[in-house]
Amino acid sequence: MSNPASFRDQSNWGDGYELGIEVGSTDDADLQILLSALWSAAGVRGCFGRKDCEPGEQNEVPCTVASLAEYGHLLGQVRLPTGQLAVCGCTAVRGGDESSDWLDFYVPTGALDKTGTVYWDGLTQFRSAVIDDWLAGIAMETFKQAPFRLGLVGWMVSGGADASTLAHELPEERGMGYLLPHGGVLRYGAANI
Repeated sequence: MSNPASFRDQSNWGDGYELGIEVGSTDDADLQILLSALWSAAGVRGCFGRKDCEPGEQNEVPCTVASLAEYGHLLGQVRLPTGQLAVCGCTAVRGGDESSDWLDFYVPTGALDKTGTVYWDGLTQFRSAVIDDWLAGIAMETFKQAPFRLGLVGWMVSGGADASTLAHELPEERGMGYLLPHGGVLRYGAANI
């Protein structure tokens, strides 16, 4: 079996199973605090800008908003709840003047396939309760250091909802996981449809 932690193996990359976080501002300092807290909470190994070289073949880059802007994605390796090491990445979607920034942490589905993680059961959306709960746990740890407006968990979920529309209420039917703060407490509503 090929290595899900290999950067150079392009079949490891592709669509992401992700934790999308609505930051709550467009300030670089807020995004930096969240990025640092997220990288630490996930236990990411390394921080790199290129996926065409293995980590041992390139220099690490700073885990900063400036590096995100320069490279588009920050890349590393993360230990999945299955115990396997896999590639991972993070990117920012900047909101500009009209909306909040988003920070997306992801494990590409190509790498998940190689770990044997089941995330497709014939439903209309990819879903893995194990990965959902793991990503929700990362969000909970991140929130302790860097509060945010909303977290979404699932396949390609970033921007799939926004905190202002939800008005502090978890939807009853959820096609993705929701992490919604209210009164300083982060509540998790797992996907249920």
